[in-house]
Amino acid sequence: MSFSTEFAEIVKRDEPLAPYTWLKIGGPAQFFLEPSSRDELLRVVKACHQEGVSVRVLGGGSNLIVRDEGVSGLILRLSHPTFAEIQIVGNRVTAGGGALLSHVVSETVRVGLAGFENLAGIPGSIGGALHGNAGGRHGEISQFIKTVTVMTANGETLIRHEDELYFDYRQSSLGGLVVLETEFELLKDDPDQIAQRLRKIWITKKASQPLSSQTVGCIFKNPRGQRAGQLIEQAGLKGTRIGGAEINDRHANFIVTYDGASSSDVLRLMDLVRSKVSEQFGVPLEAEVEIW
Repeated sequence: MSFSTEFAEIVKRDEPLAPYTWLKIGGPAQFFLEPSSRDELLRVVKACHQEGVSVRVLGGGSNLIVRDEGVSGLILRLSHPTFAEIQIVGNRVTAGGGALLSHVVSETVRVGLAGFENLAGIPGSIGGALHGNAGGRHGEISQFIKTVTVMTANGETLIRHEDELYFDYRQSSLGGLVVLETEFELLKDDPDQIAQRLRKIWITKKASQPLSSQTVGCIFKNPRGQRAGQLIEQAGLKGTRIGGAEINDRHANFIVTYDGASSSDVLRLMDLVRSKVSEQFGVPLEAEVEIW
């Protein structure tokens, strides 16, 4: 029995992915599943491995561009509550891979644990945040990690400790793995002071980034010692539009999409930015968003 036949009742075919992404663009997934338990996830991953069906995990869709032609293989989305549990014991926080980073931030601030307030305003899930080592000028999520429980492509569940993991600027060694849950270690602090720091970071982001628009996180990584947004702005590209995609006039490292936009509009705009910045400043820009 084939994978698609065996799991026909729970796996969707040709599921549009645009509604699951912040840009609201992109084609369908060949196969799509939102598992209801670890056991169901395990059985499907093992079946895919046996048949050579590729597996990817879709987090919050806040750092992703899906091409117009869609994605082959199976797309997993850990949206069930069983993958989004948050437990706090002392200064240790355990969060499921499907938990929203914003929920973990608010819960840790509420109980007087410091560290995650520095990640305020960063969207997406815990799994996605770990995969891309989400962070900003105030810190990165990797600095709080103690262990990460993952599922491999062949269905094996492993616990990786902090010294077994690799993290760098917007990258990690967790590619190709399903993040099931992560244990973080934070510091006790005065809840009022933590909340005050969170508000300050949130207000700053709200003033400088198009948080209310149809957009994703920063499009390009910051080159060493420089800021991508400043380079794009200095290249005179703020407000530049291709089709339904436009470089934001508030923060040049954000692209916003409008009705009728396509992934090709965004990708062509990214190519234009790379070309202009390289031509004017000799600086190659590397995408921070993931492209499927």
